[in-house]
Amino acid sequence: MVRANGAVSLRELARVVQTSEVTVRRDVRALEAEGLLDRRHGGAVLPGGFTRESGFPQKSHLATAEKTAIADLAASLVEEGEAVVVGAGTTTQELARRLARIPGLTVVTNSLLVAQALAHANRVEVVMTGGTLRGSNYALVGSGAEQSLQGLRVTRAFLSGSGLTAERGLSTSNMLSASVDRALVQAAAEVVVLADHTKLGTDTMFQTVPTDLISRLVTDEPPAHDDRAATELQALADQGVQIAVAGGAGAGVAGAAGSVGGASGGAGAGSGSVGGAGGSGGEVHQAGRQSRRDVPLPGQRRTHAAGPGQGPGNGGPGSQLRSAGATLASQEPGERARVADLRRR
Repeated sequence: MVRANGAVSLRELARVVQTSEVTVRRDVRALEAEGLLDRRHGGAVLPGGFTRESGFPQKSHLATAEKTAIADLAASLVEEGEAVVVGAGTTTQELARRLARIPGLTVVTNSLLVAQALAHANRVEVVMTGGTLRGSNYALVGSGAEQSLQGLRVTRAFLSGSGLTAERGLSTSNMLSASVDRALVQAAAEVVVLADHTKLGTDTMFQTVPTDLISRLVTDEPPAHDDRAATELQALADQGVQIAVAGGAGAGVAGAAGSVGGASGGAGAGSGSVGGAGGSGGEVHQAGRQSRRDVPLPGQRRTHAAGPGQGPGNGGPGSQLRSAGATLASQEPGERARVADLRRR
């Protein structure tokens, strides 16, 4: 199934093999230890960064809670009467549902899903590009879409993608989608990337937005064990990208000069800033009021003193993978058959 679709959710795997998601999660962890796939939040993808693009049904079930939190925070950046462009994607679709509540907006999009979410919004004008329909993500692509964007100028563009790295910026697996996204970027004074933590550190074939053109990244806080995502966030901040972290009690925002690993940001649903490299905290402005609250940002980790047997190689990510491999080797025949069935799929 992963080879066929590029990605698959744990829920779908559990349905196909007729077992629980807990069991499938354990088996996927074992398969990852063998290098047969890469785990993502709520699912799995083909190993390696240059994976094929998964379709809308698969994407819609991955990191749904994170996408909702990201969309909430991103919508707070938009004010009444603005003109914005919104690209295609499941996260931008969530954003569009929230933009429907903001009066006086003009939203330019190449996404049928974004347009549908705004179709019945009062006082929101929707402008669609031309182009050829790409059925896998319900987006208009091609020369018609690109030409319709020429001469357009809006305040900001909201884009998603398949992967984001500090080295190459935002990327996607489809050439036509990448070309339209680049045209959307050229129409905007500011570029806001919406990407959950599963996309951080992932690189795909076609670059859409280089890092130096990304004004702001809206993401969720990576899990404590996801060092790759935290490292990538720090690298992006070092290159001048403002990092807005959604989820939890509020949203922490790291300014370009601040340290993602050691700063404490403001909380709330609006945008904000973290003071200096020392990370002493920041102010968040939301709906005309100011609030101040310390929340952990990506890179902050709860540390515990190492006890006996917890030195290097014991209890770290590497030992977890080795433990997963040992678990696979010691499974009962029925469990090994299920894992083998997953491998074939």
